[in-house]
Parts: sequence; structure tokens; C-alpha cells
Amino acid sequence: MRSLRDLHSLAGRTAFITGGAGYLGTAMCEALAELGAKVAIAELAADTGAELAVRLQRDYGVQALSLACNVRQPESLRAALLRTATELGGVDILINNAYAGNKNRFETITYEEWQANLEIGLSSVFYACREALDYLKARPGVVLNIASMYGMVAPDYKLYEGNEHAVPGSYNAAKGGVIQLTRYMASFLAPHGIRVNAISPGPFPHAWQQMDEVFHRRLRDKTMLGRVGEPDDLKGLVALLCSDAGKYITGQNLAVDGGWTAW
Repeated sequence: MRSLRDLHSLAGRTAFITGGAGYLGTAMCEALAELGAKVAIAELAADTGAELAVRLQRDYGVQALSLACNVRQPESLRAALLRTATELGGVDILINNAYAGNKNRFETITYEEWQANLEIGLSSVFYACREALDYLKARPGVVLNIASMYGMVAPDYKLYEGNEHAVPGSYNAAKGGVIQLTRYMASFLAPHGIRVNAISPGPFPHAWQQMDEVFHRRLRDKTMLGRVGEPDDLKGLVALLCSDAGKYITGQNLAVDGGWTAW
């Protein structure tokens, strides 16, 4: 019987993560590197992840690569994945984490913003999975999609009273689509031995949201645990789902939300 340490080990494996240098993506990269994985950090501009790549190599002794990738363009994903496979020896783990949508309200979001949000929030996940499929079949590999609690439940409009940074409906639609696409792919990729799961983070406010104390308090009060999420709250679940410790888990969407969606 394999030890828990062995089941969690990612030594010899390569992870490709979109938006890997972002607020939550950085913690995911750290978790993967700490377990021994080589990490490809895909950002719109290669220099965005350069500092993180250097730090991962220094702190964890793994190979790390920062590369440019526009997740809205399949050909860009194709090139980034090919470079990853060539320089790091393949692609075992694909994490679809990138998102950069427009903050807006239902009454004011433009049709162009709606389309752009759906493309980066949902279509990009499909593109990345299609472009990575041959690499993942060869391993077989793992797909982890980053969805959201707002793909599961509606935002409480009262949270956003007096706050211009409301969550647009396109975000909910995209993240709900990611959850259902995860289930679909888990079914149809199972014959290849590929596992596909999703994580739905709850309130993980960025710096500008932290500074709005009223809004920050509203978020805290909506959770059972009475606090907002911190990036390292995701590390344990990323480690589980990307490693053999979770080798019998597929087709699942797991919320990391302090209990928000449970009541």
C-alpha cells in the first residue's frame, strides 16, 4: 500500500496553469512545486510570471517556466503547451485558472463585455482542454478547472449596494458552464484515464476589496467561518485533486467557501 507522502508526490510531473502568477494562481503554483512538479506559468505576457518562476526554482528546486499565452486564442494555447512539453517533458496537469472579466451590472454591461467575459471564463477552458488533450492522453493526466461559488448560487444583491464592483451575470453564466463542462469532460475522458474536477472558491477578495471595510465585512458575515478566504486555503485541495491522493475523484466540483453555499 502506498504511503500518503508517496500519493501526494508530483515528482516527475509537469503542470500547466493559466493565470498562474495571479492572486490565487500563485498559491496553486507553490503547492504544485512543493510537491515536486515542474510548473509552466501561462500569462498574457511572459514577464508577468518570470519572477514567480525564479522563486519556484529557488525555493522548491523544480524547473519552472514563464510563458506568454492568450487563452482566448487556441493557437496561442497550442504554442504554449508545445513549448511546455518540449522544455519540461510533457503535460500531466492542466489547471484552467485564468480570468479577467469586466465588473458591471446587469443593466449596464454591454453586449461586447458579455461576449468577452464568456469567452475568457468558459470558452478558454474548452480551448485549453482540447489543445492539451493529446498530452493528457499520453500520461494519462489531470484537469482542474477553477470555477466559483457564483457558478453554484446567485450573488446576494444586497452585498453590492453602494459598491460599483458588482459581479456581472456573465461571470455566473461562465462559471456555471465551467462546472457542467467539468462533469461532461470527466465522463467522456474517463476512457482515457483522465480525471477532471473543479474547485469553486468562495470570497477571496483582492486588495481593492480588502480596503472597502463595509464590503469586506459583508463578505465575512456571509460565511459560516466568519472570514474571507486566503490563497493558501486552496493549496490542500489542489494537492489532493492533482495528485494520486485523489486518484478516485473525478467529475466533482468542490467548494472552498467557508460554508457560504451550505446555508
